[in-house]
Amino acid sequence: MDLEKQTSPAATTDLRASDADRDRIADILREALAEGRLTADEHAERVEGVLAAKTVGELDAFIQDLPAAHRRRTAPAAAPNRPTVGAVPIEPDENVVAVFSSAVRKGRWRAGRRIHAYAIFGSIEIDLSEALFEYQQVVIKAISVFGNVEVRVPENVSLRGTGGGVLGNFEVHTLDSEDPQAPVVYVDGWAVLGNIEGRPRRGKLVADILDRVQHKVDKSLRKHLDR
Repeated sequence: MDLEKQTSPAATTDLRASDADRDRIADILREALAEGRLTADEHAERVEGVLAAKTVGELDAFIQDLPAAHRRRTAPAAAPNRPTVGAVPIEPDENVVAVFSSAVRKGRWRAGRRIHAYAIFGSIEIDLSEALFEYQQVVIKAISVFGNVEVRVPENVSLRGTGGGVLGNFEVHTLDSEDPQAPVVYVDGWAVLGNIEGRPRRGKLVADILDRVQHKVDKSLRKHLDR
């Protein structure tokens, strides 16, 4: 009987908590504070407990009286591995070139449907964490020869990668957004004695997923007023 107890699988609540588990609980507590469900003192006390928690069960105890703890979790819909035919033009909206130099695209900028990046003995950083997405599908074609191309995206978009390396490194972290309307970023390329990397930037969320729609509305209004 004792042997059965020792070999039986541990309950989920007894599993050791990961950093991702703690981040999830902290996000729920932050939302509860913003909604007025917790006072500032209660929030601070619970966050302190979350940081000290060792198991999943200990973490869950901090949100048992909050609605978010009882919502049914649904798996995010997987984004397609390739962009929709005809949705992205063959010609690039922008070329980013670094030959024995460096090039950076970051901050508040409008991302086109296709971006070509060429790093030849150079370094390129394409940071979409604060970019304005006017289109749901964005393709980044990257070529790295003795160079480095880094792509960063917000945590609430989808990210896909297709490519490889020749004595080089091609690494894109697959990401699926819970919002079916969220942008999908495709990183496609080859690294020859170089490096191509794509991953989400921790803590960055695109707040203007529907900005492209608003932009089109504003454009239509301007045309109407100019008549």
